[in-house]
Amino acid sequence: MITSIGFGTIEVRAKRPYRILDSGHYKTNKNIFIESVEMCAIKDPMPDDGPCIFTGKTAIYFGSEEQFDDKKGHVLLNNQPLAICDKTAKALAKLNRKDIFISKSTYFYDGGGCC
Repeated sequence: MITSIGFGTIEVRAKRPYRILDSGHYKTNKNIFIESVEMCAIKDPMPDDGPCIFTGKTAIYFGSEEQFDDKKGHVLLNNQPLAICDKTAKALAKLNRKDIFISKSTYFYDGGGCC
């Protein structure tokens, strides 16, 4: 919904446990785990290929060259972690390279990165 109104970049800056709504204290038949999420929405131009949503993924190139350049604006220096948006993570994964590691989402993002 946020990207549909013109926010081209979304950053999930932190995700933390908040509390449990349990049946002993609340009218619920099961425990409900609630998390607190800190997000930043940036109203910048929407990229042609869709919004950049940062959920804490990182790419690390560890090949034999000094760097890897996908020729789409993403340059990975050898053995240097780079924060990447989920869209870039998906594009890099499609390359099926054995020398690029892509982490799972940590739901912590503190800036910098690919896009």
